[in-house]
Parts: sequence; C-alpha cells; structure tokens
Amino acid sequence: MNRRRTVRLPSWLRIDPYILALLGTVALAALLPASGAAADVAGGASTGAVALLFFLYGARLSTRETLDGLRHWRLHVTVLAATFVVFPLLGLAAGGLEPLVLTPELANGLLFLCLVPSTIQSSIAFTSMARGNVPAAICAGSFSSLAGIVLTPLLAALLLGGGAGGLSADSLLRIALQLLVPFVAGQLLRRWVGGFLASHKRLLGYVDRGSILLVVYTAFSEGVVAGVWHQVTPLRLGGLLAVEALLLALMLTLTWFGAKRLGFGRADRIAIQFAGSKKSLAAGLPMATVLFGAQASLAVLPLMLFHQLQLMVCAVIAKRRAGAASPPEAGGAGTSGVGGAGTSASVHRPAAAAARG
Repeated sequence: MNRRRTVRLPSWLRIDPYILALLGTVALAALLPASGAAADVAGGASTGAVALLFFLYGARLSTRETLDGLRHWRLHVTVLAATFVVFPLLGLAAGGLEPLVLTPELANGLLFLCLVPSTIQSSIAFTSMARGNVPAAICAGSFSSLAGIVLTPLLAALLLGGGAGGLSADSLLRIALQLLVPFVAGQLLRRWVGGFLASHKRLLGYVDRGSILLVVYTAFSEGVVAGVWHQVTPLRLGGLLAVEALLLALMLTLTWFGAKRLGFGRADRIAIQFAGSKKSLAAGLPMATVLFGAQASLAVLPLMLFHQLQLMVCAVIAKRRAGAASPPEAGGAGTSGVGGAGTSASVHRPAAAAARG
C-alpha cells in the first residue's frame, strides 16, 4: 500500500486562522458593503461591540495580580517606554517615507499602529515558549493594555492631529463612553462576573473575535462606500510590508539589547522583548473605529498586517530562545520582582494563545 506523503509548513509559516477570518470579512465588505439603513444598523452594532470588548477587558484584568506586579516596576516601565515612546518615535520617523513609499493614509495607519498598546495573550505565550519570566509578561501586558486606553487616544490626537479627528471635546467624550467607561464598569463588576468569565473562556473568545470581525466589517464597508480603497495599489502594500518588517526588526533588537544594557537577566529580557515589540490587534481595531471614523479601514490595515508578521517572527525567536536556555534559566525566574513560580500549564499552549493577541 502506497502512503501519500503530506508536506506540512513549519508552524511559524502557518497563517493564523483568525487572520484568514479577518481577510474574509474584508472581502465580504468589499463585495457587499453595508450602506444606507444597513450601515446605520452595522454602525450601532459595532459601537455596542466595542463597548462589550472593553467591558470584558476590564472584567478579566485581575486587580490583585496587577498590584503584585508593581514590585517589578523597572521591567514594566521599560516595556511601557518601548510601547509608548520608542514605537511612536519610529512611527514619526517613518513619516519621512511619505509619499514616495507610503500614501498619507497608510502613513497615518502606520503611526497609529505604533501608538497601540502591547498584547497580553501572545506576549505570555511566546515568553512561556522561550522560558522567560511569564508572570512579568502577564503584568507587563496588562499594564500596557490599561495605559493604552488613555495614552493611545491622547497620543493619536497629539501626533495624528486632523488625521484622527483632532483633540476635541466630542472625540474625548466618545472615547470615554465607548472605551473607558465600559472598562471601568468591568473592573467594578469583576467581583460578581469574574468567576463566570473564567469558566467560559472559550465562549468569550468567540464573543471577542466575533465583535472584532463586526468592527472590521463596519470599518471596511465605510471605506468601500467612500472609495478609499482606490488609493491603495499592490506596490504600496509591498512597501508597507517592507517598512513594517524593518520596524519589527528594530523593536526586537532594541528591546533585547537595550534590556541587557539596563541590567536585566535573561528571563526578564525575554519578557521585555516579547511584550515591548508587539501591538494588540484586539485593542487597536476598536480604538481606530472611534478615532478615524470612515477612514478606519486604511488606518487598521497596517495593524492587521503587523499582527500576522509579529506572530510569525516571534514564533521563530521564541523557539530559538528556548533551545538556547540553560537549565537554571528554564524556569523563567526574573532577576527581581515577580519570579517564575507563577507559570501555569495553561500558558504552555503558545500557538493558540498567540493567535488571540
């Protein structure tokens, strides 16, 4: 009997199924965009989905774990500086590529990408795979997400100006109502709903992803109706990918060697590299719909591409870090603050967790 030999792609080359779902949603919006009354319904549903997302973020974030993580403040300040200082500076520098490489809309989208907070799930997953300081990655990702609710809109208004609607009282009120108020409500109600959320993680994962797909459909529908996609060519997309690859390479290098210069141990450097070089698709998409309105489709395109790129590259790096780790470092303990004892079995499922970042 002849057996067929199947060729399997390496895990780092496999496209995240969720990215395929996002691309499918974009294709649906291109073929069947919501317009007229349907656009109003989709817009209302999208607004509700954004509020639900941030309510769930607030309800899931453990206040006790966050306070415990303050003991490792140097690591968290380093990650926050990489996320909200170094990244934005590189994004501003990339503005010099306009209009030769990037269109003004793609340049704004790239800068917005640099303002988005870090991920939680994928930072934890890759830190665990690389045998780094997992509890530090948990706290660093949580701090970044929490800070991003305030810092990302403010930085976008400051650096993007009119491209993000400007820093008006109306835009601040919308951000507060759609993002901050639901998040605070989730934190306040966590005592009563936290147990339910913890026991229904898979179901809530579908809610998260479904909500984001709805946000993507609404944003790209508005872009199609407004005709913004005529401004993007395959050559421009290729240029955008090249710029993002360089951006990711720079951040991975700066976080790894910069953390070494600051005196962090290997396990902490791993947490800093993965938490400080990533951007959250789940947090960035809803924010973009609030900040950019009808221009959100082009604004989130760089973030969607960067999400897949960071998963592929970081998967390779994490496996190499794991192979190079010596036995004393394999436990993931940091040099100070939060140690590696908090690593649980659940974080050793990196592929699934990273896809949710």
